[in-house]
Amino acid sequence: MRILFVGINYAPDLIGVAKYNTELCESLVAEGHEVRVVTAPPYYPVWKIPTDFKTAYFRRRLIDEVRVTRTPIYVPEHPSGAKRLLHHASFALTSIVPILAEASFWRPDIVLSVAPSLMSGALVSTIARRIKATSWLHVQDFEVDAAFELGLLRSSSLRKMMLKAEAAILRSFDRVSTISPQMIERLWDKGLAPERTAEVRNWIDTQAIFPRSKQTRYRQELGLNQREVVALYSGTMSNKQGLDLVIEAAASLEASHPHIHFVLAGEGPHKPRLIQMASGRRTIHFLGLQPNESFNELMATADLHLIPQKSEAADLVLPSKLGAIFASGRPVIAMAGERTGLAAEVKGAGLVVAPGDVRALAAAICKLSEDRALCENLGEKGRERSIERWDRQTIVRRWAGDMEATRVSVSNGDVKPSPAKEKTAIPVEDVVSTL
Repeated sequence: MRILFVGINYAPDLIGVAKYNTELCESLVAEGHEVRVVTAPPYYPVWKIPTDFKTAYFRRRLIDEVRVTRTPIYVPEHPSGAKRLLHHASFALTSIVPILAEASFWRPDIVLSVAPSLMSGALVSTIARRIKATSWLHVQDFEVDAAFELGLLRSSSLRKMMLKAEAAILRSFDRVSTISPQMIERLWDKGLAPERTAEVRNWIDTQAIFPRSKQTRYRQELGLNQREVVALYSGTMSNKQGLDLVIEAAASLEASHPHIHFVLAGEGPHKPRLIQMASGRRTIHFLGLQPNESFNELMATADLHLIPQKSEAADLVLPSKLGAIFASGRPVIAMAGERTGLAAEVKGAGLVVAPGDVRALAAAICKLSEDRALCENLGEKGRERSIERWDRQTIVRRWAGDMEATRVSVSNGDVKPSPAKEKTAIPVEDVVSTL
């Protein structure tokens, strides 16, 4: 198949959605498909474009057999709710020309858009219909829900307008996928028919991430021995992660459990505030974003992993880092509601505590730090789960097969726009005026 991929995040960014976008495209090429990408320059999670990428806009580059075209975007230094809207709107606008060019002259079979950014999806589905290609939207994050439920945006009238636009964009695609069963149910709640949806979870390379000795160079650099317990968070440091809860838990345990150390590895707009909160705490350590070749060693450094999460973000996203945690053979403590997708995924391979409950988080950390047998048992279950549910090659091959089947169904007329979809199809000129 010829697959045109449109997404705001791509390599060389190392974490978040960029990792999965890149690995998907490279894996599809390895399976024999042709893939072209329209994306933005790298900027995440530090929210800053490297100098080398500021002069290479609209130039095509071959990266691991994938032809990549980058468009200029607005990247706010301090990403507030309103600035994030402008950020995504800028990509939707600047990506119009390369998307139109690829669609008109290359004629892809599948046009695949990834949210974020949902704004560019309106154009993608419109162009796909015009060239009789199959349109597929993959939702990594419910951007609108997250923005309002986390307080980044507050206007009720704006929320109503954005939800209406979101529903129109979702219905305009032939197929919409997302990364967990609970997020699939949210798509149904937004008006999508079950037969138009699919679950495609994020994956992990279980051959690259595997259990190994915890006595790593990271412990040596931090001055930690094998007897000291390391609770690790690795990933983006933004507001929605709730990392301030980890700092509070560490502070509460420092006097009574001085052998428990907290390592926070990554970058993000919230990191300076976290460092300020942790000032003077000898059991809290910060690391920068680590390269891929050191990631397995970083994961092995931990005795246990932490996934803090604010209650407002429950089931808006299933953290992609969970697959790597399971593959590393270490237990995880996740903050999640009892009936959320995250809680269901962690059960049996870690401990679940209520979102926002610092005392419960501290108690769970103490429990695992004192029970080596429990840690080993949960870690083994997690490793088994990573192979069963999160293996990269298996998931990508299944997805490619589903794309092909959907393409055949669309070409045969088996997948037809519903009346609602016809009414809400968004012409290009309307997309531009809306943005």
